[in-house]
Amino acid sequence: MYPIEDQYGRTFKTLRISLTNTCNLGCVYCVQGDGVRQDIPVSKASLSLDQLIQVVAKLKAILPLDTVRLTGGEPTLFKELVPLINALSDLGISNIKMTSNGYLLADMATKLAAAGLKEVNISLDAVDADVFYKVSRRRDLHRVLNAIERCIHAGIKVKLNAVIMRGMNDSQILPLLYYAAEQNITVRFLELMKMGYYFSNEFERYFYSEADILNTIATEFTYKRELRIEGATANYWETEEGIRFGIIANESSPFCGDCNRLRLDSYGNIFGCLSENSAVSVFDVLDDEDKLVERLRMALSHKQSVQFKGSALQMMAIGG
Repeated sequence: MYPIEDQYGRTFKTLRISLTNTCNLGCVYCVQGDGVRQDIPVSKASLSLDQLIQVVAKLKAILPLDTVRLTGGEPTLFKELVPLINALSDLGISNIKMTSNGYLLADMATKLAAAGLKEVNISLDAVDADVFYKVSRRRDLHRVLNAIERCIHAGIKVKLNAVIMRGMNDSQILPLLYYAAEQNITVRFLELMKMGYYFSNEFERYFYSEADILNTIATEFTYKRELRIEGATANYWETEEGIRFGIIANESSPFCGDCNRLRLDSYGNIFGCLSENSAVSVFDVLDDEDKLVERLRMALSHKQSVQFKGSALQMMAIGG
């Protein structure tokens, strides 16, 4: 392993792979405004499955990777998702996770589990059908709820992600908490991020803070905070009733100081930090280990020391 580490002791342990920059939902926190991805690829052709595996294998040989998370856009739109997970397992990556909107997930759950998928974070911003439509701009909430149940049945660990926006779905915090408790799974509430449209428009109007979320939960529950795990994005609490929930508070409780995530897009470019918004091509230097290490160090240097600054890049482009 090469000593790829910055002055804060950070390195890359988790690889987030954005398999596609397309999505079958139109969530307002992701594609508000004109809904167009701001493309910044260095390599313009999407990687094939074999090329993608080649990149991951090279990165794994250099970095102390312990987790791969598949994101998008929406990863279930990637046609070779099952073969990809099989291939990642064959590379010796045992901790394979995915983040999905769940819309197409129900029929895939069993195959994904058999291929080696261990955990999935499913986006669920409301359990009320009208509010779900208001946020996602899609009907068929039942498809996501069915996917959650099917994944649990298949033995895939499920967490829920809910981006909370003031006046949009803040009424769903308690219903989501009750729903997660009924399913015996954990829900994480996310603060809105300054990305895409919200980098320069209406952020303060819709921002609902960690304190706001906790105050809402406190109207019905008493809770105790858990110790944060190093490198984790979420802080967690547990109610007196044993209901566990998390909050990913990018603004209120930044976690840049020990961030260990590296992002790979579908073009063969890496991102060390969304704030820097700088794509670093790696596919063109896979056969030159010294140059690959140099570019990984460049990506690492893009990380912020304290807090995410925001980015004009849309969430859909690189998986958040």
